Amino acid sequence: MPGKILSRKTAIRVLLACVALCVGALGLLRLDMQSDLNRWCRTAQASHPHPGDHVAALLDYVQSDAHSLRERNHVVWALGQARDPRALPVLESYVAGAPCDHACCLCQRELSKAVALCKSETPNLLGIKTP
Repeated sequence: MPGKILSRKTAIRVLLACVALCVGALGLLRLDMQSDLNRWCRTAQASHPHPGDHVAALLDYVQSDAHSLRERNHVVWALGQARDPRALPVLESYVAGAPCDHACCLCQRELSKAVALCKSETPNLLGIKTP
């Protein structure tokens, strides 16, 4: 009988350790994503100032040919994380419904994800917010 109690205690400890690791991993993911969103908001504001309105700055940035497609794809991601419905007309205007061609167009997959997030009424479970 004592062996079974010990194994239950061990199982509970292992389970608690796994839960702690998962919570820690989600915390790090949230921190990383929030940090990236903040960085792209600062970058967009520096290039296209809209004091107090990060989404407007991000929208100007993504529409500007002065920035590389790679940078603009990152901003598409940031707009998706912002989940602001004001981004929908701009994002949808770039959706071509064709396969991605990163050499000449914004990433269709990233655009689709951003559009879906901006349309979603599901709250952001990681609590990521536009600064």
